[in-house]
Amino acid sequence: MNAEARVIALFLPQYHPIPENDEWWGRGFTEWMHVVKARPLFRGHVQPKYPADLGFYDLRVPEVREKQAALAREHGVEGFCYWHYWLGGGRRLLDRPFQDVLDSGIPDFPFCLAWANHDWKGNAFGADRRLLAEQTYPGWQDHQAHFDFLAGAFSDSRYIRVDGKPLLYIYKPHSIPDCKRVMEFWRTLASKAGFPGLHIVGEAVPRKRVEDFGLDAVHMTMHRRIDYLRPVCRKEWVESAASILRSLGVSVPEPIQRFEYSEAIKHMLKESYNIDEYPNIVPNWDTTPRLGRKATIFVNATPELFEAHVRQALSKVASHPSQHRIVFLRAWNEWAEGNYMEPDEEFGTGRLEALKRSLEAFRPDANAAESLKD
Repeated sequence: MNAEARVIALFLPQYHPIPENDEWWGRGFTEWMHVVKARPLFRGHVQPKYPADLGFYDLRVPEVREKQAALAREHGVEGFCYWHYWLGGGRRLLDRPFQDVLDSGIPDFPFCLAWANHDWKGNAFGADRRLLAEQTYPGWQDHQAHFDFLAGAFSDSRYIRVDGKPLLYIYKPHSIPDCKRVMEFWRTLASKAGFPGLHIVGEAVPRKRVEDFGLDAVHMTMHRRIDYLRPVCRKEWVESAASILRSLGVSVPEPIQRFEYSEAIKHMLKESYNIDEYPNIVPNWDTTPRLGRKATIFVNATPELFEAHVRQALSKVASHPSQHRIVFLRAWNEWAEGNYMEPDEEFGTGRLEALKRSLEAFRPDANAAESLKD
């Protein structure tokens, strides 16, 4: 672990076939199929994105997972936060890669879990809005069963902790019925199981509502708030012109949502962060592989600009106690969202090297951190 800053990378376990994806998208489907089918939408648009060092890997292969961990460790990532799909009633999806990591003890690299508690819908992959798999909350017996599974991961010596407490990330706290009571129930179970507590982080929850949902901290994912970029990129002018042309009977395709990365990163961090707010760093964002012309696209997302973005994010947590100098990296391998750190043919290991340089240059405010502890 980097003793001065804690960069935790969200990790997508989508790169291996599962029966459900076979049924929905065709036999042998993995996310790579979306990635290779992407096409450029305008001059200078780099699509498709091709992996370099790791190739089109299969996460069922232990050597792949070891290489990923080695790359992450070498460049300063503390650990992976694996997306975990518990749909209710004990149903899990895409669970094999993490289960293999847990069962085998390999790679010897820190990890935690992020409960991706959402429905699976076709429109997220560029298809119709049909419901593919529903996220359900059957009740307390299911919450007990879910915790029993989580406890097996929490017990692993590799599991990431904050002040000794296992870190659990929740994608949509507001979707969990009676969320605060559920979190209290899990904390009670954690105490009975011998854990010193839980450190529960929620996404997309205002800080002032942390206690309402029974959370300990929030992850500030401001890259999803695309509206703040529209005035900067003058997208509304394009929409207005298109509307006029359509009113005259001219067929005009929907405008492409593209934004300069250099402008986007100016809006993706707050002025300041409390110790229960964790910043988000985003190397790029391009959902063309999944959504085609409906994609949101950052352009000119170079390693140099990413380095500036990382340094700014690190500065936001410099005065926090060391255990709380957490920055979430979104993401390690979201290739179909153009949102990854793994080497590609365009920049190689450029973004990883940018992260490493930023972490090596980071100097926490030791005095301020100690005052916060007091």
